[in-house]
Amino acid sequence: MHYQFKFAKILSLKDKEKEEALAVYQETVKRFEDAAEHLYSLLKKKENLELYQAERLHAGLPIQEIRHHQQFVGNLEKTIEHYQKIVYNARKHMSFQQDKLMEKNMEVKKYEKMKENHYLRFLSDEKHEEGKLMDEISIQQYMNREAR
Repeated sequence: MHYQFKFAKILSLKDKEKEEALAVYQETVKRFEDAAEHLYSLLKKKENLELYQAERLHAGLPIQEIRHHQQFVGNLEKTIEHYQKIVYNARKHMSFQQDKLMEKNMEVKKYEKMKENHYLRFLSDEKHEEGKLMDEISIQQYMNREAR
């Protein structure tokens, strides 16, 4: 007798949904990492600029150059603030997609567990039927011996 899981199509559909959710999650992780790396480079740039400006202040620098640096740092801080929001939103979206992936994964696991239980029940029923068939064969052989 051939085994056929009655929810095989649903299981394959859920598995496909899980794979799609995984792909979306991986994409959100990549977007988060890209935004975080860009934010990190901006913060590093600001830190280096402030160190450079501190060194230049010790050596003495014209007021025009100080204003230029302050304006540049101000613009850099606005950009950093903007990227902090982007990173925050990317992290939120990544977390949401991770939750969806976990949910899809749990659904697939439920159907896989159902399949496993169904298969074990199938094997048990098959073994039981085989035992009944063997009993019938034994009874028929016994009856044939008695008839002789």
